Amino acid sequence: MDLKDVVNGAVGPFPDNCAGYMNPPSQGIGYIAALKLSLGTVVADMDDGLEGIVSYDRAEAADAYIGQINMLTASSFCGLNGAVWGYDLARADGLRDGNVQPKMMLDRHDGAKVPIWSMMPLLDAGYRLFGSREQRRFNPLPGAMVVCANKSWTINPKTETVIWCALALAIPEDRNIAANLFIEDGSDTESTGLKPLINLERNIAKSILRCGRDQGVRYKEIFVESKMLPISHGTVGCALACVPYVTLPKAAIPPGKPPSSLIEMTIGEWEEALGLPPLPPYPAG
Repeated sequence: MDLKDVVNGAVGPFPDNCAGYMNPPSQGIGYIAALKLSLGTVVADMDDGLEGIVSYDRAEAADAYIGQINMLTASSFCGLNGAVWGYDLARADGLRDGNVQPKMMLDRHDGAKVPIWSMMPLLDAGYRLFGSREQRRFNPLPGAMVVCANKSWTINPKTETVIWCALALAIPEDRNIAANLFIEDGSDTESTGLKPLINLERNIAKSILRCGRDQGVRYKEIFVESKMLPISHGTVGCALACVPYVTLPKAAIPPGKPPSSLIEMTIGEWEEALGLPPLPPYPAG
């Protein structure tokens, strides 16, 4: 599908809030994938179930706000009728310009070198779409059914542990025939030991390239990021890596322009076109 058709068809019914993909009615069959990587904690003074709920909700509300939604888990692809916020439209600042170097280069199954970039600009872009808990922008409609690629991990450690989550996005060479791929991962060192944290992002990128080999897909670039938090006994931690699939609200489209105009804009230009008040810097930690 043409990217303009995808974005023009990814407008939902609500004036100010994103809707979950497949929530009726929408303007077309397109959807937008926005990236989020978050941690949440709560004091362990209730019971396991309640502490898990609160720490998970705090992770949903941290940084890019997607609180109060009914999260429906999907497999991890952004297909031909999908677009990535910050990559395809409202282009993220510092994504891979001349001043940015890849984190690493890895060999693809056919011998080509694949750059592995920081995902931080894309996480920042998702934050600037949805806003924060304190300063919301176009967050998903409270109570909406929102399909997400996601993985979460919750732990009440016996002693001390490091809880962690990671997220990666792979872009194929030919997006007319192949989907973008997301990989979500997360755990804690009490459960797994330190081994998963050694070369964590490299191994996630390697797993993507192996999936590409198995599916006959050549990924041209990969974006990856991870977050970690030490916690001790008495604190419940939740690590959340997720990608909500949404349609945009009408208020997120610059006045007098089609939704596809966002393809030609940076995220800063999009904010300026809408006159959005600035947010605090994305909380990268």
